[in-house]
Amino acid sequence: MAKKSKKTAREDARPTVSKAALIRAAALARKSAVAPYSKFLVGAALLTRRGQVITGANVESASYGLTCCAERVALFKALTNGEKDFAAVAVVAKARGGATPCGACRQLLAEYAPKARVFVADCRKLKVIREFTVAGLLPGAFRSLD
Repeated sequence: MAKKSKKTAREDARPTVSKAALIRAAALARKSAVAPYSKFLVGAALLTRRGQVITGANVESASYGLTCCAERVALFKALTNGEKDFAAVAVVAKARGGATPCGACRQLLAEYAPKARVFVADCRKLKVIREFTVAGLLPGAFRSLD
């Protein structure tokens, strides 16, 4: 009789969403962006370790400091829904090679999704994808003192 392999809870929780599916979810979220000033539409899709995909799009304000990036919208939605363990985030924009997260998004990802993979893609060529680690995007991120 074949021996059954024992999987840990962590292994069972591996996400089954592919990188391509996550990029497509971010591309779809991009269509919901509210960017009347810059016209730079960005979509993000955050993948939890449980396999849930949470999307966000950028929202601009005439008071530019109040603008919120797609990555932060997705992260804030996830966090306020009780999600705390993230595997990846995809960011899609109309930019050659894709647009990497800004400094503020990098800091928040470093705090709340430090082990997540970051995928960026140009909405015109979703197959051209660059991949990063959060630490690679923000080495030496600020950390809490406790």
